[in-house]
Amino acid sequence: MNKNDYIIRLETKNDYREVETLIREAFWNLNVPGCDEHYLAHILRDAEDFIPELDFVLEKDHKIIGHIMYSKSKLVDESGHVKTTLSFGPLSILPEYQRQGYGKILLEHSFKEAISLGYDTVIIFGNPANYVSRGFKSAHKYNIRLDGGYLPMALLVKELIPQTWDGKTRYFSESPAFDGITEEAVQAFDASFDAKVKEWQPSQEEFYIHCHSSIN
Repeated sequence: MNKNDYIIRLETKNDYREVETLIREAFWNLNVPGCDEHYLAHILRDAEDFIPELDFVLEKDHKIIGHIMYSKSKLVDESGHVKTTLSFGPLSILPEYQRQGYGKILLEHSFKEAISLGYDTVIIFGNPANYVSRGFKSAHKYNIRLDGGYLPMALLVKELIPQTWDGKTRYFSESPAFDGITEEAVQAFDASFDAKVKEWQPSQEEFYIHCHSSIN
């Protein structure tokens, strides 16, 4: 891909609506009928854990075709010590530009910037098939799990700095902003966009399986 085909820059306030529309197009009916990822982006920008220095858009053909945003997450070990980590999402590419390498480009750009800011680990919930090629591994290999010891198959870890972890048990928490999503709020926000039909498609069953599968 020619390096002059696109540019990556920080998102600005003037981009917000275009980016939210992009996210809506990218996720509509993908994981559930409709989507809530555009609303998540909307509220995450005002969250204490949002990291504006890692909020990037990718422009091509004189329009924004991709976007990634990060928030702070944390790990707590059994002695109560807290370590700040990163989580990204939503990561969005317009449907007509998907599977052309732009998601990979955004990820790799954001990883380099995250390292420059002093971060060493990214932890996400995601489909392993989409992220293992980018260096993500099961949280099981790092002894990272959720409160109560639950270990979802979808909990994935990428070491930005190799050999960061020592094998101690740690418990992962996302930004509290992720808990601020209600169906009523999503519906009210979505009503300000052009109407789209909510439908079922097979990818929603795949999403359900990943969300409800665990590693013993």
